[in-house]
Amino acid sequence: MPRRADSCPLPYRQAVDLYFMEHRAKLLDVAAFLDRLGRTVERPAQDDFRVAALREAIALLGDGKGEYARRILDLFSDPGTEPIATAGEKGASGAYPGPTA
Repeated sequence: MPRRADSCPLPYRQAVDLYFMEHRAKLLDVAAFLDRLGRTVERPAQDDFRVAALREAIALLGDGKGEYARRILDLFSDPGTEPIATAGEKGASGAYPGPTA
């Protein structure tokens, strides 16, 4: 679906004035989470798949290609088209672990 340039009815400055502080706080929450992981008592050699996906999503935000929400949802989602037999006991994990997990 093509993106409409006028899909936000607000002028740019008004959108920034209305939403900047809310999203600044969310970004600080993510930074605090990553700091907390950096201070854990044991550090795995490789990030948990969820943390790896989060780091990849953060990098995606800086690539200038737009459609950030769709692309991040795609990144976190299982690309398969077949229904799974069972969700298991843990339920949703928030990120796709990959085909080998």
